[in-house]
Amino acid sequence: MNHRKLVIIPTFNEKENILEMIHTVMNLEGGFELLVIDDGSPDGTGKLVKSQQIAFPDRLHLIERKGKLGLGTAYITGFKWALEKDYDFIFEMDADFSHNPDDLIKLYNVCADRSFDLAIGSRYITGVNVVNWPMGRVLMSYFASVYVKFITGLPIKDATAGFKCYHKSVLKGIKLDEVRFVGYAFQIEMKFTSWKLGFKVIEVPIIFTDRTKGTSKMSSGIFKEAVLGVILMKIKSIFRPYKINQSVSSE
Repeated sequence: MNHRKLVIIPTFNEKENILEMIHTVMNLEGGFELLVIDDGSPDGTGKLVKSQQIAFPDRLHLIERKGKLGLGTAYITGFKWALEKDYDFIFEMDADFSHNPDDLIKLYNVCADRSFDLAIGSRYITGVNVVNWPMGRVLMSYFASVYVKFITGLPIKDATAGFKCYHKSVLKGIKLDEVRFVGYAFQIEMKFTSWKLGFKVIEVPIIFTDRTKGTSKMSSGIFKEAVLGVILMKIKSIFRPYKINQSVSSE
């Protein structure tokens, strides 16, 4: 079956990476399409994407937003767009090559037969597969996942991972307008919600390589949101059980 596959990449000041990323994804086997959601990058990232749409008019898409509105809202915007266009598999990926685009095929293959609904590119499923990160950040990320599992019971070793493949049924089943977090906590919330709704989730080992071009968007505020957000998610799950979005089709 020829599934329709959409890779969503949020950008803010990624001119050093975006052209190479576009051409890498476009050259993958399987006909992946790419949706870039640019938050008004002052460096002209959006203009660079537009310059490539001439070459890939049916496979390269762009949504431009005014101002830096956050990772979570960018993905929610992309998810809604993907569902409207009826893509079968929707991917999350960073623009900076910390996620290897070749691994998109690996994530897709795990989900393609519908045996799994959500595949997570995991840094920690086979040890610690992180390159070029300072030890402090590795420890922060690793123990964040330990903390998430301890508080919520979520059986995932890389709870903050941002490299994922969703079958469309997952995104239809989640009430996207009720997703509240924007940074690290957004990634945790999406996994936790998918798991609580009963979707089949698997971690696939990847090697994460820190960016070599551009600047990181990590901040202490994003990390604090995750710490508090995990507790709020757990409390919410106790008092308000998760239910599949009633508007989801029965396919």
